[in-house]
Amino acid sequence: MPRHDHDAGGPAEVLAAKAAVREQVWAAMRAAKVARFPGAAGRIPNFTGAEAAAERLRALPAWQSAATVKANPDSPQLPVRQRALQDGKTVYMAVPRLAEAEPFFALDPDHLSEPPRKAASISGATRSARRVTLAELSPVDLVVMGSVAASSDGARLGKGGGFADLEFALATAAGLIGPHTVCVTTVHELQLRSPGTIPLTSHDIPVDFIVTPDRVIDCRPGRGPRPPAGISWDDLTDEKIAAIPLLTAQRKINGFLSERAVCHVRCPPAAPPAAGGELIRAPRVLRAGAGRTRWRRSRCGRPR
Repeated sequence: MPRHDHDAGGPAEVLAAKAAVREQVWAAMRAAKVARFPGAAGRIPNFTGAEAAAERLRALPAWQSAATVKANPDSPQLPVRQRALQDGKTVYMAVPRLAEAEPFFALDPDHLSEPPRKAASISGATRSARRVTLAELSPVDLVVMGSVAASSDGARLGKGGGFADLEFALATAAGLIGPHTVCVTTVHELQLRSPGTIPLTSHDIPVDFIVTPDRVIDCRPGRGPRPPAGISWDDLTDEKIAAIPLLTAQRKINGFLSERAVCHVRCPPAAPPAAGGELIRAPRVLRAGAGRTRWRRSRCGRPR
């Protein structure tokens, strides 16, 4: 099955600009020899100093007050997940590429079969964590996102699949993430870009804090309120939706609700029915963000 790591969707010119920024960051990290195995290109790059960044994050009040952390599964955030478990926090980690029907690992610090360092890895989570559905998650206090690039205006850039933004949108729709849930990313200094230079699309989620091995950047003064998160269905290919069971199920729910909305609008009281009924137009929303029109015959001769 295709990985769908590079089809987050959006205008072609924006996607090209994003790709150029990624290449710049990967090249800079490679040249400075700060990218750890297996290299930077094509991924959320693991970097020298990831542990120091995790320690710096650990000192933030938002971290200290959080009981539940949702974190990406990538290698540079492994030290973050490890410290969360060491500090007694429940960690939710997405299954890579959301490719399972139960797309999250739930790591309970009180019920680990191995030390936090091992349990926080993907292979360790497979052994120590419970696989859970979105409906089984508890509200999240802190969201940790991996980045290829980030900026002090809160803009972040992933590796191109849009998975972090999808996770965020789905969790928001489920009521697990609210407008005041703190979002952070840990990166190397070479991954930082100037404000306004990271191209954005409607589904991109900004961060509140950027943490490097050397400093903490509070992005909130440089941007407005976080926009409401939602799934940009028009930016998703049918192949990508089919590859992510959670999206497939959500689209079916959207289609079912839309059909019910069409079928359950009652006819207003009026004159006697037209003979044989008349053709009327009724909207049919097949998926959020996209509308189509179909013709159907009303039993009462009026739209219903």
